[in-house]
Amino acid sequence: MSSDGNKKQFWKRNTAKVPGSIQHVYGAQHPPFDPLLHANLIKAGNKPPPATPGKPKKATTFQEFESITSDAWDVGDDDDELLAMAAQNLNIEVVMETANKVIENHSKQQERRRQDDTTEPGQGEEDAPEEEVAAEELEEEEEDEYLRVEEVEAISPDASFASQGSPYADSRLVKSHSEAPIGSPRDAAGERAGLHRQRSLPHRPPVIPLVARMADQNTSGTPAMTEREASRLDKFKQLLAGPNTDLEELRKLSWSGIPRQVRPIAWKLLSGYLPANAERRESVLQRKRQEYFGFIQQYYDSRNDEHHQDTYRQIHIDIPRTNPLIPLFQQASVQEIFERILFIWAIRHPASGYVQGINDLVTPFFVVFVFEYIEEEVENFDVSSLQEEALRNIEADSFWCMSKLLDGIQDNYTFAQPGIQRKVKALEELVSRIDESVHRHMQQYEVEYLQFAFRWMNNLLMRELPLRCTIRLWDTYQAEPEGFSHFHLYVCAAFLVRWRKEILEERDFQGLMILLQNLPTMHWGNEEVSVLLAEAYRLKFAFADAPNHYKR
Repeated sequence: MSSDGNKKQFWKRNTAKVPGSIQHVYGAQHPPFDPLLHANLIKAGNKPPPATPGKPKKATTFQEFESITSDAWDVGDDDDELLAMAAQNLNIEVVMETANKVIENHSKQQERRRQDDTTEPGQGEEDAPEEEVAAEELEEEEEDEYLRVEEVEAISPDASFASQGSPYADSRLVKSHSEAPIGSPRDAAGERAGLHRQRSLPHRPPVIPLVARMADQNTSGTPAMTEREASRLDKFKQLLAGPNTDLEELRKLSWSGIPRQVRPIAWKLLSGYLPANAERRESVLQRKRQEYFGFIQQYYDSRNDEHHQDTYRQIHIDIPRTNPLIPLFQQASVQEIFERILFIWAIRHPASGYVQGINDLVTPFFVVFVFEYIEEEVENFDVSSLQEEALRNIEADSFWCMSKLLDGIQDNYTFAQPGIQRKVKALEELVSRIDESVHRHMQQYEVEYLQFAFRWMNNLLMRELPLRCTIRLWDTYQAEPEGFSHFHLYVCAAFLVRWRKEILEERDFQGLMILLQNLPTMHWGNEEVSVLLAEAYRLKFAFADAPNHYKR
């Protein structure tokens, strides 16, 4: 068999699911390290040229895909008055113009920064005031562009990766430069091995917090709140202070990010957990929290029963693997809270039960609701210092909000996971239309979308992004109609094409799979997420209401 064929067989052999084994989904926060694979990558000399062996048998069923994929696949009377609103019919020209202008403005900001770097010190000092005025005018102009009822609120202008080319030329997504480029196959083997090691080793300490800073700052980490951020916080407070919160207005404000100080109550309102009427909120909270702990008393002791043992065992195994680089989630009391939440949810939803990956979906809610009781950073916070009542409230609120989320995507976790199958197929069709080069490149090296995008759908990109980015992403998901079930597809498409440069540089199946399962997003912040959402937003309104546009 040829060298290229051997690599594919090696990959599939080492990622196939062993019956009865417990696998772990690896991603940006805890990448895998296979000594055999690593040794294969650091052999002296360049990669052998790709061969054209006889093609292996194509997987034709979902079960066959399961056997060659290393992603998570292990067996393992609410208030309905606030259901998600129906999608609005929006002016496509306004939508496209606004999204394009946001990305174009980011390109201008990047160009200005590059010019600043090459400006002489004396000249820079003279020009600085004029540039600051221009930047302030740009911010004011962009803030005025937040879309309202017919003009959906535009994406935050804090974006960092620059876009190239004319916006949406030829109906394609704007291509972006990577901030962490991967070496091409023609690079020296030692350099390639070093880059692979950097992606793979899980013990490298992060440079910035994995969760969030006080004002949800970006990689610069500046904790001081800007005037614009203070203004947005005031808008949220005024909106939430009324006797009846305007949920439509809250969604528009929240689309471009929610300040940390008001995120707990905003998430509870947007998810449908709390009513819009302020007078009813306290009684609803008390009733729902009592109801949750009633479930605990009624069902939790049954975790050791024979018919629940497998479910509890899988949960118990998965919990320590949840965000292993964040000390908060390694505390015994936090892990016990997660076990109770997941077990109660599983036995109340027998159609799906517990599926590996659902454990990740608790963490954003838990972190956000902890912020309701503390001012310091949460990453190393000792939850035992909280009062017992506060911990109980955080646990119950996390359970109900996670349940609301899963109600909209439960077909992702029922038998054979049909929801994920449909979304992965839709992602493949969409990418084939917005970036045919990337699509054909993966076809050429026989990379199936299910082999990497299953995890993107199963875990809502949580294994691909730091938790601080997930929280920002979920601000928009909860503000967007069907954000978790529908808008997520367009975010995944924009996310994939974001790495087109690195994808096109990989020249074999093995290299593509390593890249796609370990994308270098550890240093991402609000800026990168904002542009990702801008591109996804544009895609949605170009294709969502015209499915034939992306079907050949």
